[in-house]
Amino acid sequence: MNNTPSVTTEKKAFSHLRQLNIKWIIILLAILVLVIFEVIPMIYLVIKSFIVNESSSLANYSNVYSKSVNWSAFINTFKISLLVMLLSLVITFPLAWLIGRTDLPGKKFFRTFFITTYMIPPYVGGIAWTQLLNPNVGYLNKFFMKVFHLSSAPFNIYSTGGLVWVLTLFYSPFAFITISRALEKMDPTLEEGARISGASPLRTMFNITLPLTLPSILAGGLLVFVSAASAFGIPSIVGMPAGIEVLTTRIVSYVYLGSSKGVSEATALAVSLMVVANFILFLSTTVIAAKEYVTISGKSTRPTLVELGKWKKLITAIVSIYGFIAVVLPIGSIVITSLLKTLSKPISLSNLTFKNWYIAISNPQYIVPIKNSFIYAIITAIVGTLVSLLISYLVVKTNVKGRKIPDFLVTLGSATPSVVIALAMIITFSGKFGLNLYSTASILIISYLIKYLMMGVRTISASLSQVHESLEEAALNSGASWLRTLKDIIFPLIAPSIIASWFLIFMPSFYELSMSILLYGSKTKTIGVLLYELQTYADPQSASILSVLILLIVLIGNLVMRKFSKGNIGI
Repeated sequence: MNNTPSVTTEKKAFSHLRQLNIKWIIILLAILVLVIFEVIPMIYLVIKSFIVNESSSLANYSNVYSKSVNWSAFINTFKISLLVMLLSLVITFPLAWLIGRTDLPGKKFFRTFFITTYMIPPYVGGIAWTQLLNPNVGYLNKFFMKVFHLSSAPFNIYSTGGLVWVLTLFYSPFAFITISRALEKMDPTLEEGARISGASPLRTMFNITLPLTLPSILAGGLLVFVSAASAFGIPSIVGMPAGIEVLTTRIVSYVYLGSSKGVSEATALAVSLMVVANFILFLSTTVIAAKEYVTISGKSTRPTLVELGKWKKLITAIVSIYGFIAVVLPIGSIVITSLLKTLSKPISLSNLTFKNWYIAISNPQYIVPIKNSFIYAIITAIVGTLVSLLISYLVVKTNVKGRKIPDFLVTLGSATPSVVIALAMIITFSGKFGLNLYSTASILIISYLIKYLMMGVRTISASLSQVHESLEEAALNSGASWLRTLKDIIFPLIAPSIIASWFLIFMPSFYELSMSILLYGSKTKTIGVLLYELQTYADPQSASILSVLILLIVLIGNLVMRKFSKGNIGI
């Protein structure tokens, strides 16, 4: 009797089982990493905030908020973030509408131009605007004083207004991108119907466009609110010299005290900030998302553009002026400062040189942080891309219960303010549980992963969802292992997204500041920390050189992303 068929069947079953085991072992390892380095530190941070003298108590919170400086920081965080959110919406909705619904000239250029500040690290923007509007030596202030014969500077960047202005410029692109996407999805026939009925362009915008995109407008606004509330770079560079404290700067100040009491009180502020940020995330992703009014047309129709008519030149001029102020001025400021021979002399061709660059880049004190940033960002991007691939595969290509939990954890990590992540890592992995990672490269890389992993997951998931499952099934049925199927089938098909994911994780990790300022050691200083120190200790020229270097790296990375993704992915 021939038993060959049954033996063959058993071998196939065993091979299939082994493939499943390999797949799930790798996926479970990725989930385990999230649990150990994200869930446990966050839970321990919350628990630690309620422990005083080894007993549970609310005394930590009462002590913290009984101090006027902390209460003022809490109020300032809400007030400033709210102002930034409102100003961002006032600016970005008209811009998004003009670009998406009118015959404004150069719309493609303006669309790219207005999200340029999204590519610029916020603290670099803060440095640029302190150079422009410093009340004593600011380029713009000196210009206005000379032209209008003023006895004092007309603007002071070191004020609440200055802080709101800079935060708005560098976080408003979040709202612009969200609103622009909503306008792209909206059925244009609704607006056309209103126009046919005799409604003016403005009335159509207020009665049709605005109500339909309202949930997306609110979602974009809340994203700006959370980003502004979580920011450290701009508040520390612009706000602290003016005596304006927010929660993030208070948390860093407490940790820098170096005492156990300081860290303990910092946890109370950190948990307060984390609760606010995650509550707004919940509000944005559930309540507002459930009220999505935007209707999607079944036909691919282009909207009839509103003709600006006699207002076209004026509106184009206003939009161009805003773009010049928001983008050209700050970038131009740091570029010019990096090239000046003498900062005290007026700007002229005779006062420009490239020698400053050679001196700064060849300085050993600068080379090490730059090298560290490259190494940490590369490792973070490689590990992050691999983990993103596994989590995306779990979410998109499997039906297992709980498959969305890792995706939720990734989203939660991304929404958690950077200083909160850093503090959670400090109190959890400084030897308390037998693992001391403080001031090491490992703690920096892990923190970057927690914060920026979502960029990779979202990018790869979108591409992976377009790969039909029959391709993978055919490879597996042909005897290929799961790993070989990934290598020969899945990877080639989604290669552009994998490369884009790598750069999306690499770039913010390279110039990161908010977590690095708390986690770095003497041997692990990064370019973000170095730049912050140079600006803080009055070396604006070297700070400008490093700022331009960061901008060049980010720009090159963005161009590479766009090239590999054929323009579909980019900052």
